[in-house]
This record gives sequence, structure tokens and C-alpha cells, in this order.
Amino acid sequence: MIVYKRYFFLFLISLAFACQQKEGEARLIPLDDFFKSQDKIYYRVSPDGLNISYLKLEDSGLNLYIEDIATGKARKITHLKDKNVIFYFWVSNNDLIYYKEIDAAKRRSDIFIINKEGINERQLSRNEQGKMRVLEDQLIDDKFLLVSSNKRDSTVFDVYRLNVRNGAMEMAAKNPGNITDWKTDSEGKLRLAVSTDGATTTMLYRAQEGQVFKPIMTNNFITTFKPVAFKHDRPNIIYAISSVNRDKSALVEVDCNTGKELKVLFGNDTLNITEAQYSRKKQKMSFLTYETWKKEKHYLDDSIKIIYDDLDRLLPKTETQILSRDKAENVFVIRTFTDRNPGSYYLYFADKRKLRKLSDFNSAIREGEMSEMKAVSFQSKDGTKINGYLTLPLHFKAVNLPVVVLPHDGPVSRDLWGYNAEVQFLANRGYAVFQINYRGSSGYGKTFMSAGFKEWGGKIQDDINDGVSWLIEKKIADPKRIGIYGTGFGGNVALNSSYLSPGIYACAASNSGVINLFAYLKSIPPYFKTSLQLYYGIVGNPLTDADQMRKSSPLFQTDRINIPVFICQNVKDQNTNAGESLQFVKNLKKRNVNVTYLENEGIVFPAKNQESRHQFYTTLEQFLETNLKNR
Repeated sequence: MIVYKRYFFLFLISLAFACQQKEGEARLIPLDDFFKSQDKIYYRVSPDGLNISYLKLEDSGLNLYIEDIATGKARKITHLKDKNVIFYFWVSNNDLIYYKEIDAAKRRSDIFIINKEGINERQLSRNEQGKMRVLEDQLIDDKFLLVSSNKRDSTVFDVYRLNVRNGAMEMAAKNPGNITDWKTDSEGKLRLAVSTDGATTTMLYRAQEGQVFKPIMTNNFITTFKPVAFKHDRPNIIYAISSVNRDKSALVEVDCNTGKELKVLFGNDTLNITEAQYSRKKQKMSFLTYETWKKEKHYLDDSIKIIYDDLDRLLPKTETQILSRDKAENVFVIRTFTDRNPGSYYLYFADKRKLRKLSDFNSAIREGEMSEMKAVSFQSKDGTKINGYLTLPLHFKAVNLPVVVLPHDGPVSRDLWGYNAEVQFLANRGYAVFQINYRGSSGYGKTFMSAGFKEWGGKIQDDINDGVSWLIEKKIADPKRIGIYGTGFGGNVALNSSYLSPGIYACAASNSGVINLFAYLKSIPPYFKTSLQLYYGIVGNPLTDADQMRKSSPLFQTDRINIPVFICQNVKDQNTNAGESLQFVKNLKKRNVNVTYLENEGIVFPAKNQESRHQFYTTLEQFLETNLKNR
């Protein structure tokens, strides 16, 4: 009898569990599982392939570790308690450069060099006033680093040869005032520079160090020309990603003596090249990446194709990225992912064709409980094709669903296929999540991108609204339960929607959203002032576009907002004004608008601020539950 009762009890439990899995009742995954801090991040291989390095999270701080690949023994080489290592890289078989966080909000850090044993640590920069950037990630003559610094003039970056042994800095190239970027060849010699007046960019070249830089080509700011590497056997030839005289970027060869394009290595009218990889060992281009609905590769070297084919065999139905490699190109750090799996990190040994797992990106996520991210497209009212992604909740019919529209940040960016914690979190809560690559998004060519310039609150808003209309026509969306949520410029779009699109959205949520375009332009730091005209071209010119900018700045439109809004303000965000956000909220409340307001210091991922993330997403979940699900 006792045995019978026990089995009957277990039957009832299994029945209850089965009932929970019926349509519309997938397991509610704990919020924190989606946004867990990673224990180990930023894996890198030493140039000799004998060690791997990584940052490890300890008591909400990140420290640098070195692990011997052969033995698996690891040692901690930095011992920071109240600060973080925010970035690092190898510069020789024995030495690493790391950036120590000084002020996260102001993006200030100090630079140190340390050897792999954790000794002989030396401070290379103090950023009380200026900033330093390492241009070439390898030591020259075993002691010099090529760096850029604005210590002489806060508005521009000069180039210096930094002696890492004694800290001495010798100027290698003085910035005349308009240089925004510098490029070295494979030997670490400074050969290219980019100048801008904001509206145009000019590429400058010199055949040898010591010579004067001479202009070789000038393009408008919407044209891409991104040098990748110098050709080894003809050092006046560069490989570059270019949209000069074409809409979509291609990989080309250019003669620096004349500025003329010599050859197209890969490109056509439908594909936009975004990245290209050069092999220092083989002294040739390896592959390039282009973006369609996801990132895809075109191989220029059969040996690298063999490696990726082998990775496909070892990790089927998984996207793989090479994050780091040794100098011999035999030991690789691999990152994997899918749209339903945040993925893992591996070591791959090309000679043995074997993998060794390092860690999971987020071990709490079960792929079978995540939702598929589907590429979709629709026609805007003016006939423009708009692309995006639709993620539907599991165990729900795609009919009359509550929808969260998720516009991406900007001002120039795009959504891509892959795992997105926010998307999966919202889908698990029962929402269809709609991401739209509206006009102004990158990855579709310069015509499409430039079509969104100065269109905040204009065509950008129209594209998003047209996408919502398409969802309603397809019977996927419940027209009474559509909300919109975004971060940064996505937050600007969301709040714009609250008054520019009456009757479409039931609520709007913004995380550190840009509420005042004028203030955003004023926040641009001094060393970006040479690019100010570029920002004017994309966001708007305060002198000539004031009316449109005001219309697209929610701060000045509180009298038109009549739906519930959630506003989260990062009080340390340099691109927004906390005082303006408070006044914005007060003005809304005076009109009895339903406002949920939250302050934090940012939801930094993947390392710190777990409590802030929990508070933010808990508040967002409750806000959407109240204003969408319970309508």
C-alpha cells in the first residue's frame, strides 16, 4: 500500500509537470539565468602557442590569468581588488599589455606591461588628462610599441614610439590637427593616415618612415575605405574594404602611389563586405566576411577553408569564429554560437584536428528552451525592402501575440542573426520579438544607410511602423498589445514612437535612451571634434536642422506623450544628461502620464553589476506584463 501511494504521488507530480508544458506554458526561466556574468572571458593565445590567457571574474572584478596549454596549470598575474582589467593583449611570447580601469563612466584607464609570470610590471601611461591607444600589438626590436596619444593636445592623437623597458616616449608623427586614424605595415612601420574635415575623409600615404604623408584619395563620409593590410611582395599595394564608386563594399587592391583601384578580389552588387582577415604567416589574404541575414565567409586561401570545414565537422550546425591564433597559425581560440545557444569557447589544434573545450558562455541556457530567430522582410509604404528578425515564443501559436518591437542602437548599426539574451528573455515571457533594420542601418550598402540620415522621427519611424503593420496583417500581432523598447538610439526611437505614432503602441521603454539630440552632440569628446560634421550629417545640424531635431527629441515633446513609459537612466552615461532625464520624468508626471523611472550605473555585461541587471530586467518585465499582457 505504501509503495502504491508513493507511485501514485509520483504520477501526480509527472502529470502536473506535463500540464505545465502544454501550449503557452513553457518553463519560465529565471531572469538571472539569461544575464549571468561570465566567469572567464577574452581568451587569447600567446604568439608561441604555449599559453592561453583570459580574464577571470572574482568578487565582481576581472583579473588576468595565464594557463600553460600542455599542463593546464593556471596562475593569476594581476591582483586588482577594486579595479578591473578591461582589455589586454600579448605583445611577445613573454609580455602582455593590459588596461586597468580608472573611471568606467569616463572610459579612462591606465596601461601596464607585465610578463607571463606576473613580474616586471611597469606602468606605461597615466590617463589623468589624455588617452593612449596601442596602434601595433607587437613589440618592435623587443622594446618599442607604436602608440597614439592626445597628451600634447586633447583634440588630436599624435604617434609615439614607446620604450616599454624605460617608459620613454619619442614622437614618431605629429598630428597636424585633422588626422583621425593611423595604419602600420606588417613590420610596424607607420605608412598610412586618415584625415577628415567631417564631410570628407582623405587617405594619406608615405613609402618610408621619415617621408611626408601625401594624399592619395578623398571620399565623402558615407563611403567606406578601410585598409586591411599591405601586400608583402609589393609594399605600395594595399588590400582594402572599399565602397568607392559602388554601393556595396568589396575587397580590392589599391596602388598607394596613385590611389587607383587595381583589382577586385571579391565583391558584387548584392553583397556587402564588412571584414577581411590577413595571414601574417602566409602573407596573403585568408578570407572575408559579408553580411546577408547573417555573417558568411568567402575563402581566399584553401588552407583556412580546411580549418573551418574541420570545425564544421567537429561542431555541426554551429557558427564558429576565430578569436585568437598563435604566430604559427596552429593553435586557435574558437567561439561558437547559434541563435538559440550563446555558445562556448574552445582551443583548436590544427595539426591534430582536435578541440579542447575551455568554457561555456552561459551554462544556464538550455538550447531546447530557446526560440528560433527568423529572418524576415517586408515592403515599406514607399516600396523600400526592409529586413529584420522575428523571434516567436515557444509553445504558442503565431496568432494575436503580444509583441515587443526592439529597435537597435545607433546612430549607425544593425541587428544580426545570433544569440541575444534580451530577445530570448522576452520570448520566454511570451512575447513575439521584432527587430527591424530600418533605413540608416549598416550592412545593406551606403544608399540604404544614408537614406536614414537625419531621419530620426521620419523615415526611420515609418519603417518601424510599417513593420508593425505587416505583423498585424499577418495576424501574428495583437494590435492592442504592441510595445516598443530600445537602448541608446533605440531608446530614442522607442520614446519617439510614444508620440509620433499614436494608437500603434500600448507602451514604450527606454534604457539610457537619447532624449535630446542637441545634448547628445554636445557630449561628443574633444578628440572626436574633427568628425563633428559627420555626426551632423547623420543625426542633424543644430543650426540648420533644429526643428526636425527638436521634433525627434522626446525631452521637448512631453505634452504629446499619452501612453505608459519606462525610463531607465544610467547616471554615469556621458552621452545623456541625468538632470534632463529627471526633468523629463517630472514633466510627464505633471500630466499624469504613467511613468516608471529607474536609475543605475549601467548594466555592464559580461563582468559587473549583476544587481543592476537584475533590477533593470525585473522592472522591465513587470512594466511589460502590466501594459501588454494584462490589457
